[in-house]
Amino acid sequence: VQLQASGGGLVQAGGSLRLSCAASASGRTFSDYGMGWFRQAPGKEREFVAGISRSGGSSDYAVSVKGRFTISRDNAKKTVFLQMNSLKPDDTAVYYCAAVETWSTFNPPMRSAYNKWGQGTQVTVSS
Repeated sequence: VQLQASGGGLVQAGGSLRLSCAASASGRTFSDYGMGWFRQAPGKEREFVAGISRSGGSSDYAVSVKGRFTISRDNAKKTVFLQMNSLKPDDTAVYYCAAVETWSTFNPPMRSAYNKWGQGTQVTVSS
């Protein structure tokens, strides 16, 4: 699967952004993949942000974003989204879309399981 993230930009603290990740799954079906978002801030390791099951019925969030970010997917459009509200300067990072083929339809993937990565999109939150 190939992943193309978009939607990043510069926003003031307290603002919102919506990231999108379009997938092309040659020989595979998009709904065969659990999907997730990760981020990497300058000088820091890449960290998990959110994950969603193949069906879209369940999700998983890092503590730092829970209640502010929402992950969703549209299997018909082969797209996963990350709605980010109440943004903070600490959310500044390059955001990456990720995927993993998984047998489980209803559970989000394990955070360490993702093995397909897209290019990142920069999110900058000014104070």
